Amino acid sequence: MGSLDTTPAAAAFGDINGSGAFQPLNADDVRSYLHKSVDFIYDYYKSVESLPVLPGVEPGYLRRLLQSVPPTSSAPFDIALKEVRDAVVPGMTHWASPNFFAFFPSTNSAAAIAGELVASAMNTVGFTWQASPAATEMEVLALDWLAQLLRLPPTFMNRTAAAGRGSGGGVILGTTSEAMLVTLVSARDAALRRAGSVGVAGITRLAVYAADQTHSTFFKACRLAGFDPANIRSIPTGPETDYALDPARLLEIMQADVDDGLVPTYICATVGTTSTNAVDPVRAIADVAAMFNAWVHIDAAYAGSACICPEFRHHLDGVERVDSISMSPHKWLMTCLDCTCLWVRDTHRLTDSLETNPEYLKNDASESGNVTDLKDMQVGVGRRFRGLKLWMVMRTYGSAKLQEHIRSDVAMAKMFEDAVCADDRFEVVVPRNFALVCFRIRPQGAMTEEGADEVNRELMERLNRTGKAYLAHTAVGGKFVLRFAVGSSLQEERHVRSAWELIKKTTTEIMEEEM
Repeated sequence: MGSLDTTPAAAAFGDINGSGAFQPLNADDVRSYLHKSVDFIYDYYKSVESLPVLPGVEPGYLRRLLQSVPPTSSAPFDIALKEVRDAVVPGMTHWASPNFFAFFPSTNSAAAIAGELVASAMNTVGFTWQASPAATEMEVLALDWLAQLLRLPPTFMNRTAAAGRGSGGGVILGTTSEAMLVTLVSARDAALRRAGSVGVAGITRLAVYAADQTHSTFFKACRLAGFDPANIRSIPTGPETDYALDPARLLEIMQADVDDGLVPTYICATVGTTSTNAVDPVRAIADVAAMFNAWVHIDAAYAGSACICPEFRHHLDGVERVDSISMSPHKWLMTCLDCTCLWVRDTHRLTDSLETNPEYLKNDASESGNVTDLKDMQVGVGRRFRGLKLWMVMRTYGSAKLQEHIRSDVAMAKMFEDAVCADDRFEVVVPRNFALVCFRIRPQGAMTEEGADEVNRELMERLNRTGKAYLAHTAVGGKFVLRFAVGSSLQEERHVRSAWELIKKTTTEIMEEEM
């Protein structure tokens, strides 16, 4: 007969984790790699101002600089970091540069970077409360803090934060696109239920609405949510409303749709449009929506950050009447990508459409109803620990410093706007609401509007080729317009003044060539 095996486990399996084994999280390596990376980041921020904002590279450049097949053997970390420095950095558009004035800012801060680093190290996947209680509760806390800074009504507070606060709450997503998509899906399902539709049979009758200045991602999200493109209303705007949505026009279009047998389902109101920073009148839009029981969402991706300052909070007046609101601290509130905050007045309207409950995720906490599993307020299941960096920003800097940051950017934008207005070669095309100035060279002498468009395009291209500034453009009322967006985290008054001097000098050169 055999006998009991008394061989030690280590002997039975061999020296699996011996001294020569691969240890990707060796504590000493983590410290060494991160120290070197922090030095790299330090050097980058100290030098980024002197780097060309736009890189002078051609498509495919990186493949020519780095090997095209993955390495078989390991290499010192220093080699990888050197390749980043030598090959990657020269091909970057430097959003961190204080000479970056394009699009909207992508702000950052030491606190946010530190928070992102710690969250990445923990690498939690907080799909349920139980999967990471602290990650879930940190996100809830950070959202409630920010909601208080924005003076959102208590109905938008997370119901797990305090007893008796209603059924509202929030979630941190990656982008505004996700916020629009999940609220569109929830509004769609609610409208189908109200209409007594069997399944999605009635979806071809649902209609959605937004101004023509609304971000293009809205119309993309509508298609993803299954709305018939024929029922997606892009409502024209004009200078008479400073390119904001006209509630009277909205009412007219919604009523016409009802008369045609359609069901008004969702309205997207924007506070700070991408092209011009137009502000749709939230309260008046909510009044119209109430007539048709339509969902109202506020997209405040950029300008929502400004509303932590009392002098800008009026742009959100009427928010207590809407169903959801989103804003992105990664644009203007010193929190690195990605971080979009979505609040809804009734979380059940999201979870009814987005909840998943597989056996392997069931647990007592979720079954109790005392927690919100954030996986049920987003498209996917897995999720990053985004709440930590947002909390770190607010905890480290406090509301006073964050307000100071917003006010400083707005003051610099006003300074630039005043300079533009003082030079009769230029015009400000739309009123400035926040820290974006839309301007152009005005037609002069025999110059036509088409000629002015070409001159302004040439101005932008020459400016960007210098590497000393980066501006983007838009079309306003059919005119080619330059956008000057203040707000990069390293920006100071001297950078704005320097950019204006470069604009004036380049304009003089162009105008002399035109003569």
